[in-house]
Amino acid sequence: MADVKVDKSIDARGSYCPGPLMELIKSIKGAEVGSVIEVLSSDLGSAKDIPEWVAKVGHELVYNEKASDGEYWRIAVKKVK
Repeated sequence: MADVKVDKSIDARGSYCPGPLMELIKSIKGAEVGSVIEVLSSDLGSAKDIPEWVAKVGHELVYNEKASDGEYWRIAVKKVK
């Protein structure tokens, strides 16, 4: 993950489903192909819902991991189309 360049980071901590996913969708629509967008979410549902959405629409999941403090998830998506 250290070599991933994040183009935009969305801090959705404290927001609950479907908030973090909606923020990601809005950002992806306005992003260039190849951009990596990271979502920070304290909602466990995001760790499941975002990867499912990414697979459904055909983007690339870069990483989906719990932050080092265990308080939130870090999920990055690469826009591929």
